[in-house]
Amino acid sequence: MAQYDIIFAGGGTTACVTASRLAAADPTLKILILEAGPSTTDNPTHTQPARYISHLGPDSTTVKPNLARPSQYLGGRSIIVPCGQCLGGGSSVNCKDLSSAPEVWLTTLQKVTMYTRASASDYDDWETKYGNPGWGCKDLIPLLKKVETFEVKSDQDTHGYSGPLKVSLNRSAPNIAQDFLDTTSVYDPSRKTTDDPNALFSCDEYARWPRWIGSKNGRRSDVPHHFLYPLLGKTRLEVKTGILVKRIVIENGHATGVEYMLNKRFHPDGPTGVNVVHASRLVVVSAGAFGSPAILERSGIGGRATLEKFGIDVRVDLPGVGEGYEDHNMIYPAYKASQESSTLDKFFFGNDENEVARLNSVWEKDGGGLIASNGLDAGIKLRPNVDELKAIGPAFDARWKEFFVPAPDKPVMWLGPIALNLGGAIQPTDDKFFCILSFLGYPSAVGQVHITSGEDVYAPTDFDPGYLQHDDDLALLVWAYKRGREIARRMKCYRGEHPLNHPAFSRESSVACQENIQPVPIDAPELQYSAEDDEVIKDYVRAFLSTTWHSLGTCSMKPREVGGVVDSALNVYGVKNLKVADMSIAPGNVGSNTYSTALTIGEKAAIIIASELGISGVL
Repeated sequence: MAQYDIIFAGGGTTACVTASRLAAADPTLKILILEAGPSTTDNPTHTQPARYISHLGPDSTTVKPNLARPSQYLGGRSIIVPCGQCLGGGSSVNCKDLSSAPEVWLTTLQKVTMYTRASASDYDDWETKYGNPGWGCKDLIPLLKKVETFEVKSDQDTHGYSGPLKVSLNRSAPNIAQDFLDTTSVYDPSRKTTDDPNALFSCDEYARWPRWIGSKNGRRSDVPHHFLYPLLGKTRLEVKTGILVKRIVIENGHATGVEYMLNKRFHPDGPTGVNVVHASRLVVVSAGAFGSPAILERSGIGGRATLEKFGIDVRVDLPGVGEGYEDHNMIYPAYKASQESSTLDKFFFGNDENEVARLNSVWEKDGGGLIASNGLDAGIKLRPNVDELKAIGPAFDARWKEFFVPAPDKPVMWLGPIALNLGGAIQPTDDKFFCILSFLGYPSAVGQVHITSGEDVYAPTDFDPGYLQHDDDLALLVWAYKRGREIARRMKCYRGEHPLNHPAFSRESSVACQENIQPVPIDAPELQYSAEDDEVIKDYVRAFLSTTWHSLGTCSMKPREVGGVVDSALNVYGVKNLKVADMSIAPGNVGSNTYSTALTIGEKAAIIIASELGISGVL
């Protein structure tokens, strides 16, 4: 029964940042990270951005699928939401899996490499709306800056220029991105362009989009390679991979250790019993929006009804555990592209080994070429104007007035092109594709995640994401489809819709999909959709809506009496020496990809823990 100062139950993005900062500040500190998945050391499937295809599919060892309940709001589908299951979590796996059923897996872009930061008001909400002093924008901007080296021109003082993670623009951006920007500059002249779409205090401007990728080496800026691995062997920081945490050991109201088992997926011939490691100072649960509430519930911390249902002794009646699940959901209609277009289809879905070898040699030489790309190089954090609000319809009115009007820096959605067909099927021809991707920044949808067994660590979760249970979310996505289609059909690369990933309009409809056609003029009349067409689009949204892999909120940092699980120092209510630090603590959604926020939580957690334990050097 080994003894450590601090044990991290989970080795995702946040845990790796926090543990690394603490170990660097005090190399004598004995720290253990227990990670369910494998290591990623110098593995090209992790370091090369474009290789996220290698992590896709139901047999993947680096992501864990979470199957939701069948939903009437999704046409009876049981959607799958994956989470990273490898050292570094989502920061190490720039991919995403989604599905309508377990046997049908599609692929989309996991935008870990897409540099998109939250709005300033998101963090201010955490402080003022949810009662967490020290978590406002003014406190977190220094941490956002601390983590990055921003290699993009900007006149904003919200970026960092000496951090471990690189942010750059794509040197070899597919020409579809520029086509999108050229088109929107004429089609939508009311909106400006910007060199910095992530300056925190503004939105609604078109831009080339930066990535968490180094400009000189083309490597993805993940956490293990840039924080963790350089410390191994030089400090007392230890990592165990292929480990499933069963529960927290609690004695006299104090967390004193962790029970864990070998993950049989990585240790098929290993012992199957329970092991115990002890923590003399602190246990930090950092297993993500799915894993963290499950660990707490198996430990007797959660809602009484859930715990007693599975025969678990109630240590702390904390009904907020597993509640408050939030995500961003999206659609990605596909369009055929001209043969002159630069796309990633052939690299991802083709079988041309010579082409793959050629691209790999380019990347190894100077970090350039398509392998250094995520295919997504332009977009906009969009807020609708008066005319667009009318087009969206009355279902969105209340949400707009209550939530968005008081916060002009909050985008309603992100919209932009990606240079491949996200449908994921292997292309039988040399056809090229692009998609117009739209995801909602702040869906009204709220769900839940709970255990289904008190003992079996392999048992699936009882998961309901809450997608489309509110009419305003559906109305926004219907409008997003129409908006994206109008932009696409004006782009020079456009050669018609790819009907397998579009609404099944009637052939007699004036908006029926067409293939192998040329783009319309910029000033062409917009398509006019009938009430019947709108219903077809709604059916399409229900059938194709997917996760963006931005799960959060299931161990919320809020007052206990309103469903909170941790306080502003990340302490779990009712237990001493136990914290949660990952995206599950987010008390409210952030209108962006969650990587930047997960990094910031990691930096903040390190500062909090260092202060409490008397460790100097973490600033």
